[in-house]
Amino acid sequence: MNVAEFIAKWERVELKERSASQQHFLDLCEVVGHEKPAQADPTGDWFTFEKGATKHGGGDGWADVWKRGCFGWEYKGKKKDLDVAYDQLLLYKDALENPPLLVVCDMDRIVVHTNFTGTKPAVYDIPLSELGKKRNLEIVLRVFHDPEKLKPGATSEAMTAEAAAKIADLAQALRDRGLDPGDVAHFLDRIVFCLFAEDVGLLPALIVTRLLEKTRKNPEKFGKYVDDLFTAMAKGGDFLLQDIRRFNGNLFEPGPILDLEPDEIESLYEAARLDWSAIDPSIFGTLFERGLDPSKRAQLGAHS
Repeated sequence: MNVAEFIAKWERVELKERSASQQHFLDLCEVVGHEKPAQADPTGDWFTFEKGATKHGGGDGWADVWKRGCFGWEYKGKKKDLDVAYDQLLLYKDALENPPLLVVCDMDRIVVHTNFTGTKPAVYDIPLSELGKKRNLEIVLRVFHDPEKLKPGATSEAMTAEAAAKIADLAQALRDRGLDPGDVAHFLDRIVFCLFAEDVGLLPALIVTRLLEKTRKNPEKFGKYVDDLFTAMAKGGDFLLQDIRRFNGNLFEPGPILDLEPDEIESLYEAARLDWSAIDPSIFGTLFERGLDPSKRAQLGAHS
């Protein structure tokens, strides 16, 4: 199901909460390319409907959907008071292991409340009719796949320092394994470019993060998919059923695809979860001079 089909279906639905909520969530999983709860977690240990939760102050209840480390999700019927749903999640959140996002939905709106420790909460209110807008769809993708990118209050300086350290540590580890330093630099240049491009909208939202998430325990698949992505970026074309624009310059012309170990792919995945739109690109040298034509380079710089 694509986002247009999802909107068309749920604009017509008038079912009550009990009859509609789980089907709504299952359809949304299809839209964002996420496994459904019973498929991803057959035992219900970390991703499930009807998660039992003891309320703060006493009593028992159930969160409509829960994914460990990502969200608690509470439904209400159409046009119902979503503040009441949010209050319910506040009562459950400790029993839900204090997830970073608290989401409420009445099938006409999805409202995402951030719940990160030590930060001022942010709220993203997404009407069903506007779910297809790029920024709204990106927020929902991050709810399911990468909630850390919705964390408010992280400074550009802190993000830049963390990104630089992660990439530098990985580069040193690869060189220590005896890989050619030039090959290491060229490969990581391309990966870093992709992380920037993903977070400023030059690549489809989360396409690199999800690639890393799905292949971090399978180096063979990692190498194949990265090679396919680089090829698409060099020529323009299709990757994982999504259109990829052509990037000028020679950055994505044929070059080495390094054989990474699972822990090294994991390091890249952790780096990808940073908000690269907040990172100062100047720390990565000539990367953008090689990878973008002037108009796209200006667009990327405007987002950094």
